[in-house]
Amino acid sequence: MQRKSLDLWVGLFVCLGAAALLFLAMKAGNMSSLSFEKNYTVITRFDNIGGLKPRAPVKSAGVVVGRVANITFDDKNYQATVTLDIESRYQFPKDTSAKILTSGLLGEQYIGLEAGGDIANLAAGDRITMTQSAIVLENLISQFLFSKAAEGKEEQK
Repeated sequence: MQRKSLDLWVGLFVCLGAAALLFLAMKAGNMSSLSFEKNYTVITRFDNIGGLKPRAPVKSAGVVVGRVANITFDDKNYQATVTLDIESRYQFPKDTSAKILTSGLLGEQYIGLEAGGDIANLAAGDRITMTQSAIVLENLISQFLFSKAAEGKEEQK
């Protein structure tokens, strides 16, 4: 009888460990927030998306209102086309702007929406035309270094 009790506890422990691993895998794959609510699709274009990935959150005022559905490259305009799935319960005006932001200094990238003042709302298939690309940390560092180097050359003259 004692052997069966021990086997039961070991089995329970293994099941809890497997559930914990599944939970961590879902969190790491950004799949833990699956939603079965109705969505509408909005399309945006960016010159540079940085490290934005599919399933990245779309936030407004810090609240997740949707997810990045798809990212493609438009070889005619040389821009990234990002398709957003926004939950139907969140309605945004047609003049809403989108920008790629970063959580923290080196955190994950997400899309931030800022609502405009238009009376009409975005509908499925609409485009957000006012966009701001991702800020690439390497570009900022190189601009800083080049500006410091230029200052040093002016002081030597």
